[in-house]
Amino acid sequence: MKKSFQSIIYITFVIVTFIALAKSFMVYENPFDVYENPLVWLALIGFILVIVLKEMVNTIAYNKAKELQNEKDGIVPEESNAWIKRLLKSWTKAKDIEEEEEIVLDHNYDGIRELDNSLPPWWVYMFYATIVFAVVYLVRFHVLDGDNQTIEYNKAVAEAKAELKKYRENAPADLITADNVTLLTDAKDLGRGKAVFKLNCASCHLEDGGGSIGPNLTDEYWILGGGIKNVFKTIHDGGRDGKGMIAWNKTLKAVDIAKVASYVISLQGTTPANPKAPQGEKWVEE
Repeated sequence: MKKSFQSIIYITFVIVTFIALAKSFMVYENPFDVYENPLVWLALIGFILVIVLKEMVNTIAYNKAKELQNEKDGIVPEESNAWIKRLLKSWTKAKDIEEEEEIVLDHNYDGIRELDNSLPPWWVYMFYATIVFAVVYLVRFHVLDGDNQTIEYNKAVAEAKAELKKYRENAPADLITADNVTLLTDAKDLGRGKAVFKLNCASCHLEDGGGSIGPNLTDEYWILGGGIKNVFKTIHDGGRDGKGMIAWNKTLKAVDIAKVASYVISLQGTTPANPKAPQGEKWVEE
């Protein structure tokens, strides 16, 4: 009666859990998302654990009943790992402990005797593998002059740099650098650049670019070079050490730096209200 009751409980649990899981898979958009549906995972883990435990109990009960039956019939069961011993025995000529008297040598050191037993097969095969490896290594690196670790490293670095350069050429805007930046002329881009300029740059260069603490951005003279690449680099990395502009790469995204640099270039030739005297050298575009 007790066994039948346990079976009924087990079957009921399996059916109810299976139906609940099936319904959750149909209702929830992401049923396996542990953050959105933790109960689904709990039910699934519980379902699996109950089935595994049930099978383990059945296996233990079956083995116990089989042992009792064998004892009753007078059958001595074979050890569970006997096949492993037979397999190892077929791989080596090593003697068992009971047969060691046959291979004891005459050497005797303070009561310690030496056995002339065979080496374990795993040790022998690993030794053969080292010989094969040594031959291949000798031929490859000392006969055929194969690449050593330094050459392989330099090749890997060169390949990585080439792939990185190729990726940057087709990369999204956030990976713009001073090497691949281009002058933007679209009104939308310049509008964004103007907004960034007023928010972050106007305090030193004035809104019209005439210059105050910072230099005049409307003339042809530049302290660190003109052109989109130099202006981008100056904004990105900062000006002269100790007395120049700070680096904006921690504050602004590369795409915004490109837009504000393009806006700064667009100020060339405009007439500010109170222009500052030229600083630096006259820039001539190559």
